[in-house]
Amino acid sequence: MEGVLSKDMATVNEYLQTWKLKFSTTKTVSAAFHLNNKEVKRELKVNHNNETLLFCSEPKYLWVTLERSFTYRRHFESLRKKLTSRVALLKRLAGSCWGAGATALLTVTLALVHSTAEHCAPVWCRSAHTRFIPPTINDALRIVTGCLRPKPVDNLPILAGTQPAELRGKGATLPLAGRAMTPGHLLRLAITFPPSANAQRLKSRHSFVPAAQQLINSTDSNNRITERNAEWSHNNTRLRTFIPDTCTHPPGMALPKKAWVRLNRLRTGVGRFHSCLPNWGMASSAVCKCGEE
Repeated sequence: MEGVLSKDMATVNEYLQTWKLKFSTTKTVSAAFHLNNKEVKRELKVNHNNETLLFCSEPKYLWVTLERSFTYRRHFESLRKKLTSRVALLKRLAGSCWGAGATALLTVTLALVHSTAEHCAPVWCRSAHTRFIPPTINDALRIVTGCLRPKPVDNLPILAGTQPAELRGKGATLPLAGRAMTPGHLLRLAITFPPSANAQRLKSRHSFVPAAQQLINSTDSNNRITERNAEWSHNNTRLRTFIPDTCTHPPGMALPKKAWVRLNRLRTGVGRFHSCLPNWGMASSAVCKCGEE
């Protein structure tokens, strides 16, 4: 393996010399991607101009941490820390004296939280370790909507006027799949003629190719929104009474922050109400001062 890679590096070096380009040895590393646990500690020795390239077991490419088995666990761990710090900034903005409104908080959330969480999403959005990301995004949506933690998290995107993380991941994959079908694209052959099951290549848990084929053949962005509205129309939650459509921003986003927060808590029925206080140990019963529940 090292010999083949060293020959390839020699070919690359000839190309660079032809076009008067300089190869940076300090910025280049070698890495191995496989599922053979017996070869975990093996380090590749790839030479370039009689210099051995530095071996890195977890290299970064376009700010995405790559692992030997492509689980992206390390990437999600670092991404969660970055998102936590940005949610803290959002919390400070929401708690300022002038009280940023829902529209401003949603704009900041899309710019700071969602943009970071969805960077290179078509590559890793099918990983099993994506569970690290939704809790942090839900914290940001709670700040935007003012909802409390007992509120079900599946209604947070509806109150904030955004799409769920799963749909946003598909929305990021579909444009790339569409561009990959254009003539001359590097991924065109992989999507048009996928490798057979017996092909000698690294097995991926959830590869981009079958996901892209499924999106191209079965759905598009408008169909996904239509399917989401159809599911929401059959939902029996009380929130659907106030927000029948999931495509538009919910009414009241232009209200002052305190009114917006109270409105959402009334919509969801989770707040400092007599019906909720007994469940939190803050009252002995759910009876109001008038004697009714």
